[in-house]
Amino acid sequence: MSILDFLLGRPLKTTEEKKEKLGPAAGIPVFGLDALSSASYGPEAALTLFIPLGAAGIVYILPVTFAIIVLLSIVYFSYRQTIEAYPGGGGSYTVARHNLGAFAGLLAAAALMIDYTLTVAVGISAGVGALVSAAPSLNGYTLPLCLAILVAISLVNLRGVRAAGLFFLAPTYLFVGCMFSMLGIGVIKTLMTGGHPASVVAPPLLRPATAAVSVWLLLKAFSSGCTAMTGVEAVSNGVRAFQKPVVKRAQKTLAAIIMMLILMLAGIAFLTHAYHVGATLPGSGYQSVLSQLTGAVAGKGIFYYLTMASILLVLSLSANTAFSDFPRLCHIIAEDCFLPIPFASQGRRLVYSEGIAVLTVLSAFLLILFDGITDRLIPLFAVGAFLAFTLSQSGMVAHWIRTGGRKARRSLMVNGVGALATGATVVVVTISKFTEGAWVTTLLIPAIIMGMLAVKRHYQRVGRETAEPGELDFAGLRPPVVVAPIAGWDEIAKRAVQFALNLSPDVQAVHVDTGGGSKKLQSEWESLVEEPARKAGVPVPKLVTLKSPYRFVLNPILDFILNLERTYPDRQIAVIVPELVERHWYLHFLHNQRGQWLKALLLLKGSRRIVIIDVPWYLSE
Repeated sequence: MSILDFLLGRPLKTTEEKKEKLGPAAGIPVFGLDALSSASYGPEAALTLFIPLGAAGIVYILPVTFAIIVLLSIVYFSYRQTIEAYPGGGGSYTVARHNLGAFAGLLAAAALMIDYTLTVAVGISAGVGALVSAAPSLNGYTLPLCLAILVAISLVNLRGVRAAGLFFLAPTYLFVGCMFSMLGIGVIKTLMTGGHPASVVAPPLLRPATAAVSVWLLLKAFSSGCTAMTGVEAVSNGVRAFQKPVVKRAQKTLAAIIMMLILMLAGIAFLTHAYHVGATLPGSGYQSVLSQLTGAVAGKGIFYYLTMASILLVLSLSANTAFSDFPRLCHIIAEDCFLPIPFASQGRRLVYSEGIAVLTVLSAFLLILFDGITDRLIPLFAVGAFLAFTLSQSGMVAHWIRTGGRKARRSLMVNGVGALATGATVVVVTISKFTEGAWVTTLLIPAIIMGMLAVKRHYQRVGRETAEPGELDFAGLRPPVVVAPIAGWDEIAKRAVQFALNLSPDVQAVHVDTGGGSKKLQSEWESLVEEPARKAGVPVPKLVTLKSPYRFVLNPILDFILNLERTYPDRQIAVIVPELVERHWYLHFLHNQRGQWLKALLLLKGSRRIVIIDVPWYLSE
């Protein structure tokens, strides 16, 4: 078994793709991990802004959470319709491109690409941050731990969609089970005590009020809490990953994810109010809201540590949603020629390997840049997600207007409300988070769009130049002038010259004399090449010696070939590049790479009339 097979599994045939499809049970961990894990930091982000209000602040978490749940429900019904209307996947990009034009599609794509990259970096760093806070001795290993988790998630996803679903199944359902158990126990205790439950472990006392509530504060809390909605578009992007009937299974998966998220958000808001749990400031006395809530409901026994472990695990692994969707999004964009074509190709395990690799590199760059502590990136989250939501809803409005019919009118109403709601949220989030980092997104999105448009223009130019070749032209067919660069007369040079004589009677072997003299080669050429050629009655290859007093080798050969091209404007120039090939990769570095460099220079400076031919000489074992 090769190392590659051990790490990624055996290659899968195209006919095996059906076995890789997902059902709702496996689809939830693959496409829902990001959305579900956001319940652990979305409510806390909102509560943090209520710290200046003191005890009065926890009262406002209920209306803020209710507003988020209403918006989440609108988005759910909208994406449910998107899945049915566009079962090919692509989500916001596909909807916006087909209904609002290419630019709107690229705007949605750029927003999602930023969102997915942030999901990976922030999710992993948040999980490692929770681990380091529980085990301070690991504080010096924050970045290595982040990168190790990133590599592990990347490798799991390179093994295929089904493998990823099975791998993340247990952590996801452990988290869901622990959360619902804690929330269920807390709600029952609250109802049995008339809304005033006693805490098993009392949460920290809330700070005295230092500010009064304002509309602006509520809007900022709402925008922070909206980070709990990141990832809900994932199912619509990956519809084709599901088993048939794909629409029904994708809709079931989306419904399950949204329902669990709504219940968790509602339960957390209800219990934080009942148990008087608020956010704490970062520092030595910091406790997460869920840590306080679990301790208040169930104490700090085995269940507490199991719940905290499940939260830590899910936060670290929430990046899997991005690894499932980012490559699929890139695949669809590449099919429209707005990204390099390799993004559209499936790898050895029927996943889009190039997309996974690029996401890994981008996320690693962010983690290294911020030393594994990416709290500053959290404000960028909601901007990209809600911009994509808004474009998707607006695109569906245009879709239903074009489709018409009774069902279309009802659906148009849903998507219209969704577009207005998410559009208003984009404005609120952007304004409230602009100085905290949202300005970065407003710069990155246009830059990404310009890059994708440049890729499209390149492919259009290639298409124009290579289209409609016409009939094969037999006029003016002549053998090429063949050039064979050689370092000396050996088996490698002999093989190259022999092959050159198969192509043309006009063969010129080129040798660069860097000061060591070329008399030995000249003598060998006369006795071992020219005389045998005359006896055999074949055209005699010519030896050309180029002087190079400054010991340059590649430049004299390149100049000679380019000059030859000008000398023979009606003929092709075939350049034979003899190369010694080692059987083992680690021996490759023991030899100079002049052949590779010469090919690169010829491709860079040559023209269509210069043809490069590799003639390898394989060393025996």
